[in-house]
Amino acid sequence: MSKQVRSLRRAALAASVMAAVAASSAAQAQETEAAAAEWDAPFVFNMVRSPGLASSPSCVVKAKGRVSIQKVGEAEEMTVQVQGLPPNTEFDLFVLSVPNFPFGLGWYQGDIKTDWQGKGKQKFIGRFNKETFSLAIGNSVAAPHVHNGPFPDAATTPLTPPVHQYHLGLWFNSPADAQKAGCPGAVTPFNGKHNAGIQVLNTSNFPDLAGPLKRVK
Repeated sequence: MSKQVRSLRRAALAASVMAAVAASSAAQAQETEAAAAEWDAPFVFNMVRSPGLASSPSCVVKAKGRVSIQKVGEAEEMTVQVQGLPPNTEFDLFVLSVPNFPFGLGWYQGDIKTDWQGKGKQKFIGRFNKETFSLAIGNSVAAPHVHNGPFPDAATTPLTPPVHQYHLGLWFNSPADAQKAGCPGAVTPFNGKHNAGIQVLNTSNFPDLAGPLKRVK
């Protein structure tokens, strides 16, 4: 075999190896991009002004919210953005069985404080998908009694089979703040001390038994 033929064969082999490597790299890049696209595609939905405010036409008339839920490992990261609310005011976020009164079971997530423009943003990490639920099984047991007031803590834990919670609701942290904003000053249990104001936003734009969290796999 001549030196020229051997040289041509080596060149052809090298070219085929490079082509295979390039094809493999391209396939891996496509798989990575596909995985990243799936990972980077959060579930996004809106919160609306609470229907319970229909009789209070001057109360937070421009209130609205937007929620994004992104899977993070074995949990979810939920980002809640709100606007059209009173400036420099604290609000309390709950995960609920149903969005409007009587709300069903509620799970206190945390607080959102608005800035000088009446906008606020907060991130929460937990279980915010179709598996979100609360329960209390077995016999009734004693419960910690920490707060007294218009809505004192229960002395015992009631028996509760698994109940899914797929809705969100946002409340004024203070009845006084609600009144300052031209809203009713009713006291509700929806903050850490059970002396919150009224609900301002919720997810009643979804059916009662099919809240937005149910759509997160």
